[in-house]
Amino acid sequence: MKFLHNPRCSKSREALALLQARGIAPEVVEYLVTPLSLSELQALHARLGGPVRAMLRDGEDDYRELGLADASLSDEQLLRAVAERPRLMQRPIVIDGDRALIARPPALLDDWLK
Repeated sequence: MKFLHNPRCSKSREALALLQARGIAPEVVEYLVTPLSLSELQALHARLGGPVRAMLRDGEDDYRELGLADASLSDEQLLRAVAERPRLMQRPIVIDGDRALIARPPALLDDWLK
């Protein structure tokens, strides 16, 4: 299991603690230190399913500065923006094999881990 983590985020810390309390020791990746490439983001999106926009933090200044609310932007354009500015990526994200979850709120992990 891999955990895409921002240690400054309380939700990310909470989700990691929840996993650890269940005896799960995921590989922790601080994605702001080690950003995902475009191809890694594309693979992550395939695991997550749903719209690419769900992967973005629309409250970030970068989101507004880059005009990412523009509905005409393609999925690739959105993912390129995340690759270039990783703080745009929603967090935390848990990856287990072929599936992944944006664990926001962290309580979503309860059903996902069953």
